[in-house]
Amino acid sequence: MNEEAGGSSTQPGSEAATERVADRVQDRVNERLEARSNTKAQILDAALASFGTAGYDGTSLDDLARGLGVRKQTILYHFVSKRGLLNAVVDRCAGDLTAAMDEVLSGADRDWERVEALVRRVFRVALEQPVLLGLLREVSRPGSPGAQRLRNHMEPMMARARVWIEAEMAAGRMRRADAQLLLISAYSTVVGVATETEVLRAAGIEPTLRPVVQRRRELLSFLRSSLDPRG
Repeated sequence: MNEEAGGSSTQPGSEAATERVADRVQDRVNERLEARSNTKAQILDAALASFGTAGYDGTSLDDLARGLGVRKQTILYHFVSKRGLLNAVVDRCAGDLTAAMDEVLSGADRDWERVEALVRRVFRVALEQPVLLGLLREVSRPGSPGAQRLRNHMEPMMARARVWIEAEMAAGRMRRADAQLLLISAYSTVVGVATETEVLRAAGIEPTLRPVVQRRRELLSFLRSSLDPRG
């Protein structure tokens, strides 16, 4: 009897209670992880807006923390330093651009249609995230803290696009041209939209989407005249 009583220490009720406690603990852990993830995303959003408009030097971690209603130490917990925060923002934006390009390059479009789709997809990202253009402008400046980081992301993307364009030229589906120069011109046009927006704001004119649409049209016209064998 005693052995049976002693052997019943792990009864079904006890096991169920233990499982409920474990579930509650896991739920709290998941809630904390989700809260941290949301906070990190909010910091990245605010940092992108600040870096894209005020620039790196004009961005203050104290101001970011105040605007988000968190402590500065919370930002440093996630990103270690202001430079680390900039790197994370550059990584995310470059990831958005890479995903946009991959979506088109992996699609069914061919020849000039793919070039047009690439331009439209990149500009769509710019329209959906206007401050991304400002960030590209900021980190594209010589000596910018994020310049090398951006270059590390952009070079593989540009190389992939250049290889594809050159293959199309070799196959006679595109006109012969300097693919590298064309890509640099295209990139400069996208970044230039941000500069134009900045000039308009400095002049007291609230920019609209018109400059973005106009520059997209001009870039497509330039690329068509350079590449489209039917143009």
